[in-house]
Amino acid sequence: MSIADDAVEIRAQGWRALAALHGIIETALEKSLQSEHQLSVVEYTVLDALSRQDGWHMRMQQLARAAALSSSATTRLVARLEERNLLARYLCADDRRGIYTELTKAGQQLLKQAKPSHDRTLHAAIAEASETPELQALTQAFQQIYPEAVAGAH
Repeated sequence: MSIADDAVEIRAQGWRALAALHGIIETALEKSLQSEHQLSVVEYTVLDALSRQDGWHMRMQQLARAAALSSSATTRLVARLEERNLLARYLCADDRRGIYTELTKAGQQLLKQAKPSHDRTLHAAIAEASETPELQALTQAFQQIYPEAVAGAH
């Protein structure tokens, strides 16, 4: 193997490790949020993203980026959450083409109830992943960058 081939393999190993860590975390979160709160990970992500906005609303395009979804998938997801009365959509006053989404009281309440489960599960998933030698460097980096996400989730 040449030096260039080694670099490609190192990047590939890093990508595989990152994908494995993501899979462990997402699977654990999905199971916990679904069973305890009837929420998927992406639904939780949308509610959380909306809760972090000044005025509690976002344009649909912003929401799509925050949830890492296509525009059409975001529209379907927002419709499902709106049906459950967890968020509402309305037209932007200055730009009739723009649609905003915002949390309802029910959405705020469900997010408040789900957050401890999310945080506890995230902590446990990272702790579990840190026992796998190939994932230790990533879990240690995560813990250094986001110590509050790991320390406060007990």
